Amino acid sequence: MKGDTDGVRPVALGLGANLGQFSLLVLINAFVGGMVGLERTVLPLIAEKDFKIASKSVILSFIISFGVVKAFTNLLAGKYSDIIGRKRLLISGWLFALPVPLQSIWAPTWSWIAAANVLLGINQGLCWSTTVIMKIDLVGPKRRGFAMGLNEFAGYGAVALVAMASGYLASVYGLRPVPFYLGIAFAALGLMLSLVVRDTTAHAREEARLHVAGAIAPPPFREVFAQTSYRNPTLFACSQAGLINNLNDGMVWGLFPLLFASYGLDIRRIGAIKDGDRIVGNRTKVKVAKNKVAPPFRECEFDIMYGEGISREGDLLDLASNNRVVEKSGAWFSYKGERLGQGRENAKQTLKDNPEVLKRIENDVRRALGMPVYGEVATAEAAPAEQKKAAAASEKK
Repeated sequence: MKGDTDGVRPVALGLGANLGQFSLLVLINAFVGGMVGLERTVLPLIAEKDFKIASKSVILSFIISFGVVKAFTNLLAGKYSDIIGRKRLLISGWLFALPVPLQSIWAPTWSWIAAANVLLGINQGLCWSTTVIMKIDLVGPKRRGFAMGLNEFAGYGAVALVAMASGYLASVYGLRPVPFYLGIAFAALGLMLSLVVRDTTAHAREEARLHVAGAIAPPPFREVFAQTSYRNPTLFACSQAGLINNLNDGMVWGLFPLLFASYGLDIRRIGAIKDGDRIVGNRTKVKVAKNKVAPPFRECEFDIMYGEGISREGDLLDLASNNRVVEKSGAWFSYKGERLGQGRENAKQTLKDNPEVLKRIENDVRRALGMPVYGEVATAEAAPAEQKKAAAASEKK
């Protein structure tokens, strides 16, 4: 390739020597992740509210189409990055992204959203994979793990931040069009930055030149595919782990929100749970909007802790406080004169660190609510048997 790939600039490998270009690629990949974060929050809600789609098979096909297109495009990006150049692939990926937010804004039918989803899959496959390749080219063989980590951090960090931002915009201004203005900005900025960034094929050639003495001929593409798919157990395990990770990802952002909506469960984040300045979870509120699973308009609140899920200790503490099993005086929580901690999070941690105390409180809550207590039923049933044994023994005497 002429131009960027041959370049007049001297080629040097390493993060320090290419820090400007590397930082630019990190920012570009953040915009790639932002496009996905926008879709994850808003599109499931559009499916249910604007187009009245509650069929899990329809949404499943929607997720599968994105995944299949992205996977196939990832494969092509890896194969053709050496043939047509990294920069051209990156620009092509952003050209596919430009119509996505506009189609989502103007979509009169669900088919428009599905078509935009396919275009987004192409954008993700070309841009995400190409930024990984270009970062690895720049840093050379010594810092590849670090380059990969920064790439994933930028991409998935942007997914989370944009998902939160688009959810807020949707709650204030509606599902369309305001949240998708973010997508227009991301696509435009991503394309402009891709035009500025330099192609890194020359860096890959420089690394190959440095290792030419001990190099072996690269395997053909079909051999690489076979090794990573089924022949090499280690590479197959890595591919399988990636498959499961993305499968879980798709279920959480695509199917679960729609499943809850179809059963009439309105789920909202109502607050952040902090450990000092660090956010460690969310306070979540669920309202029953339809009578499919419970009487309508019932509500509940619970803690969802990062890396843990729904907090059992938090639920128990709430129930115990509401039923006067645990006393609350100011910020202090106490159980039978024994202080559990100052503040809700400290009291939860005390219960987590002392399972015996947690069990006693749970049993008292069950009694207060008229629920069975584990162990007491068995004891009550065993009492008549013991009485019969004692009577039989007395008769023998």
